[in-house]
Amino acid sequence: MKFALYLGCNIPARVKQYEVSARAVLDRLAVEAVDLPEFKCCGYPIRNVDFKLYLMLSARNLALAERQGLDMLTLCKCCFGSLKKAAHLLKEDTAIRNEVNAFLAKEGLAVNGTIEVKHFLSVLYHDIGLPALKEKITRTFKDLKIATHYGCHALRPSEIMQFDNPVAPVVFDELVAVTGSKSIDWATRLECCGAPLLGINDELSMDLTARKLADAKAAGAHYLSVACPYCQMQFDTVQQMLISTRNAADRLPAILYPQLLGLAMGIDRRALGIEMNKMDISGIEAYFVQE
Repeated sequence: MKFALYLGCNIPARVKQYEVSARAVLDRLAVEAVDLPEFKCCGYPIRNVDFKLYLMLSARNLALAERQGLDMLTLCKCCFGSLKKAAHLLKEDTAIRNEVNAFLAKEGLAVNGTIEVKHFLSVLYHDIGLPALKEKITRTFKDLKIATHYGCHALRPSEIMQFDNPVAPVVFDELVAVTGSKSIDWATRLECCGAPLLGINDELSMDLTARKLADAKAAGAHYLSVACPYCQMQFDTVQQMLISTRNAADRLPAILYPQLLGLAMGIDRRALGIEMNKMDISGIEAYFVQE
């Protein structure tokens, strides 16, 4: 199994542990992650400022993967949303596709709609499958309660993303259950983490994060689990801001899903970048079943 791994901009710069842990898990699952140095920004940061430029940026990445004949595997849900939307528009609108391809032709590229854009969680759930994942588990968690945070861009707009049921998703919960952890139900699990507001209205951004942390903790969660760099930064770095500026009492560390899965697969914590997380998550190993 082989994919073109699309890291985007944020992960290499700010959440390196997501890349490190995802590569470690994919390697253990014999999934080849192909790096394309020509990949650039997906256009997400400017989508609401210059839509055509966003579309050109996303289309170029799609065309690069097409040239290699590889489906794209994304880790960031914002990149996932941007690339999926671009692929949908280019497939549905011939005029837009012709205009974009005329631009891409300068580099000998074109988008023909021959590949798919997939998120890391989708690849684990659909392409690899839960039974195959279970075969790779070497130690399981016990009595560990996880609050799964789906994020916004993977679920909506649902007719384009086709990731999961947008109002009652189960993919992430079932992936968490593979590790022996219990995915808890919590009221605000599908609400925004506050990341889009950071740098624009920091107080409101922190309010949204604090509300989610309090809600998940009240529901009994020991940890949050995420699969998006923006969500991870919000629950990791911004949670530290909450602690330092507001003396927040509802502390709840966030663990990236490939870190959680990787630990259950017996992958060394250093290979999963556990120490790179701002909030200490080392205590999670105390929940392993003792042999």
